[in-house]
Amino acid sequence: MTQRVLLIIGGGIAAYKSLDLIRRLRERGATVRVVLTRAAQEFVTPLAAGALSNERVFTDLFDLDDEREIGHIRLARDTDLIILAPATADLLAKMATGQANDLATAVLLATDKPVLAAPAMNPRMWSHPATRRNVHQLEADGIAFVGPNAGEMAERGEAGVGRMSEATEIAEAAAQLLAGLAPSKTGPLAGRHVLVTSGPTHEPIDPVRYIANRSSGKQGHAIAAAAASAGARVTLVSGPVTLNDPPGVTVIKVQTAAEMLSTVEAALPADIAIFAAAVADWRVAAAAGQKMKKTSDSAAPTLTLAVNPDILKSIAKRTPRRPALVIGFAAETDAVIPHAQKKRKDKAADWIVANDVSPATGTFGGDWNTVHLVTADGVTSWPPQSKDDVARRLIEQAAAWLAANQTEV
Repeated sequence: MTQRVLLIIGGGIAAYKSLDLIRRLRERGATVRVVLTRAAQEFVTPLAAGALSNERVFTDLFDLDDEREIGHIRLARDTDLIILAPATADLLAKMATGQANDLATAVLLATDKPVLAAPAMNPRMWSHPATRRNVHQLEADGIAFVGPNAGEMAERGEAGVGRMSEATEIAEAAAQLLAGLAPSKTGPLAGRHVLVTSGPTHEPIDPVRYIANRSSGKQGHAIAAAAASAGARVTLVSGPVTLNDPPGVTVIKVQTAAEMLSTVEAALPADIAIFAAAVADWRVAAAAGQKMKKTSDSAAPTLTLAVNPDILKSIAKRTPRRPALVIGFAAETDAVIPHAQKKRKDKAADWIVANDVSPATGTFGGDWNTVHLVTADGVTSWPPQSKDDVARRLIEQAAAWLAANQTEV
């Protein structure tokens, strides 16, 4: 059966991507009807949306012909999925407070169908406490989200988390919702937000070289997937990896430690923060703007290093919006447990997951891990097991800790 999608286009520069989204949805066999807010019509026209959808475009709550048959109710019910893209800060605020003063918000309030929101806004607007409250409320109401991504904004010199997901990403998330594959809203972490970092960071030396490490990101990605399976809303901040994104997880891709820290801070508040990324401890103080060349005498250049921000310590020691449970990882090659115990205290983490990453263990890049869970109560050594099993066990224990402590963020 053909699946019916109602696309509500909000008023933001990202509205141009929604025209491509119409095409991507139709490629997947969906019929698409479009609602344009008044602000959206400043960016795209009903004619363009209608030409791509091959359907009538709706714009006015008080259209006499439509409302003779209570048109907004019909639109709300005669669909299989509603997509809101771009979901502006204004539209999210109206949804969270139950407003219905135009056609788009009236439809959203009247529907009992799944809703997928693709946020798009300036990074400061996305990280503002009011927007974070609205998103938290909408998630509790059952609204699904895809994105936003990190990157350059329309405004010159603005960058961060706030870019609307690409049309292909939104179409894939819509397909998962239509197939009933959205992250479960039941489970021990239902209603919780879990923030995970994964992979290495790349610290540029020049445009073609960088400082990095051997982390594959397999453990962090497995943790994100396990948290989503437990019902959580999951934000995965990933350094450069070659892994597929875990299903049902919002993935934000970064390169450097500084980008990872700012992205993590923008993703707060969270109930649990798990820092599995292998962040480079140092960066080049002043990366070269052009590729560095060998000199005639082949003398090696001198690199002056600067200390990178400590992401685990920054989040664990913050006062406002500190996650209830902060978990760090300690990748060591000797004295694994003593180093992990010291790290937990120095960085104010609640738990540390310690593992031996000596070359002989095959942990970096491998599928198996042997870890020790270090807490204020002591050390528990787990038997060797797959990284997926480590992830599931860690998430189970974190969920049990939250339940026992009845914490709210």
